[in-house]
Amino acid sequence: MTKLFTLYRVLALVVGVLLLVGTVGSLLKYLLEDGTTLQRLGDDLTPVWLVHGWIYIGYVVVAFLLTQKARWTIPQLGLMLVAGLVPGLIFWVERRVAQRLREDHAELASS
Repeated sequence: MTKLFTLYRVLALVVGVLLLVGTVGSLLKYLLEDGTTLQRLGDDLTPVWLVHGWIYIGYVVVAFLLTQKARWTIPQLGLMLVAGLVPGLIFWVERRVAQRLREDHAELASS
């Protein structure tokens, strides 16, 4: 379970960062006047959403496997999945998941 937990943490961090970058890019793209440097930067960041989507799919699979191994409930899985879609939330959820896993499984205490 340690490798699965580590993979979950890495994917959560990557998904969270990509989500924040994509959100900032979209705000720049759609809220600023066309042709400005920041608006073009926002437009250039559009492919981040594609990368986020593909990595999020991997995150969903790993989150599902982790909740199955830990024998957690569907609401816990739901919170983990929604966290990958709400900017910033995934960092808080990842901390809670790590804390709960460490409490439930002694082999993760050193991670």
